[in-house]
Parts: sequence; C-alpha cells; structure tokens
Amino acid sequence: MNLRVSLWFEHRDLPAKSLEIYPDGMQGAIAGCLEAPGDIACRRFTMDGPPMAAADLDATDVLIWYGHLHHRAVDDRLVDLVWKRVLEGMGFITFHSGHFSKPFVRLMGTTGQLSYRAQPHEREVVWNVCPGHPIAQGIGEGFVIPQEEVYREFHDIAAPEELVFLSSFEGGEAFRSGCCWRRGAGRVFYFRWGHETCPTFHQPEVRRVLVNAVRWAAPVDRMAFEAGPRKPLDLRRDPTAEPTLVIGGSHPLKGVLDPKKYR
Repeated sequence: MNLRVSLWFEHRDLPAKSLEIYPDGMQGAIAGCLEAPGDIACRRFTMDGPPMAAADLDATDVLIWYGHLHHRAVDDRLVDLVWKRVLEGMGFITFHSGHFSKPFVRLMGTTGQLSYRAQPHEREVVWNVCPGHPIAQGIGEGFVIPQEEVYREFHDIAAPEELVFLSSFEGGEAFRSGCCWRRGAGRVFYFRWGHETCPTFHQPEVRRVLVNAVRWAAPVDRMAFEAGPRKPLDLRRDPTAEPTLVIGGSHPLKGVLDPKKYR
C-alpha cells in the first residue's frame, strides 16, 4: 500500500526566479521527488485552492507543510485539525520558513523565531550528526548545498529529541538543520534548507532526505485522541473477585479484607 502524502503550500507571491528554477513550483518538485520510488502517492493543496478538510487529513499519512509570507492568513480551524491529527499519528514535515507556520509553532509550543541573512546566499555544509538515523540513510558524512539562504541560532524551538543534521556557513553561522520530535502518536521533522530561489530540491542528497523523512514520519498505527475525562481502566484479572491478602507471597487468606471497605 502506498504512503499517502499531502503537500500544503502557501504558493503566493512567488518571484520569477523561483518559477524559472521550479516551473511546477517547489510543491511540484517535491511531489515528483517523492513519487519517483513508486510507493508514495501525493496530493497537493494550496492556500488559495480548495480548502483542506478533515476528510483530507484522515486520508493523509504524512503532511508536508510550507508557508512563507502569509502564515497569519491560515485558518485556525485547519491548524486545530492538523494538530489533532498529528497527536493521533499523522506525520508532519515542514522546512525553511515553515518554522513560523502556525501548525509547527503549535506543535513546538514556542515562537519559532530565528536569525537569518537573506543576501548574499552562501555555501552550506550539511553535517550528518546522527548517521544511524533512518532520515540520514544514504547521506554519508554530509553534503554541500552550493547556494542557500543563511540561518543562524538561536532558533526558538522545543529541544530536538533527535538532531540529524547540523549546518555551517561561510560566514561562520551554525544551525540545527534537521530536527525530530514526537508529539502524541505522531512524528515531526523540520529541515532548514529550501529557499524558493535556490535549486536545492533538484539536489540528489536533498531528495534522498525527503523520501527518507516521509518514510520515517509515516504512522505505524493511529490512535483516537479525545480530550476530557475518561473512565479509568480496571486492570484486575477478575474485577468481580474479592480482594485477597497474601502473606509470604504464596498463601492467600480470603475473607481477611472486607471487599466493601477496600474495593
């Protein structure tokens, strides 16, 4: 059975250079990358297209979310749905300026703030600091992105449960560029690179990370998440049996305890 991936992209105010690099948009480039192996099926959603509904998320194993300039325009009702589905087991991946997206900030419980240099773009060295991690498989010690926008710490996110990649730049900046978390039954991955005017998503190593990340984030099983009080579980072997008092670990003395008093 194919993994079901939904790609939600802001897809507004794209510069001409971005469309030259990605004629079908970054969303199209990522979808093509994911569908190439043959076991991942993608559906696309945009901010100005038909709205993503609860049924769409029910049919999603992994959601890839990209926002850039219009984070505040995202409907909070959609954010609530995404947050709930992640807790139930749906994977969530965002990248680059998605650090400010409403779903990611909600899942982190932080502001997402960071420092950056928009120009000039610089050479980025991506170091693999967790070579045994599934997302890092096939990457080796790391790779170089010839030109990317520069981010630097401090990045206000929840402490990563697993740090997979660490980036360094020509100007001396460093950044935690591949971070993993678990939220409820769901898995969350953020990666740093992916500026819209850089051909990063044509690079083989980046495409490999994308496929690895989707397979890592895919749910093993989903659980129902319900807020509010629940009936406590009765884990006794026989809830109808009278309590017994055990002396020395082997001799139960029935009748010593009053069931009505201690039940």
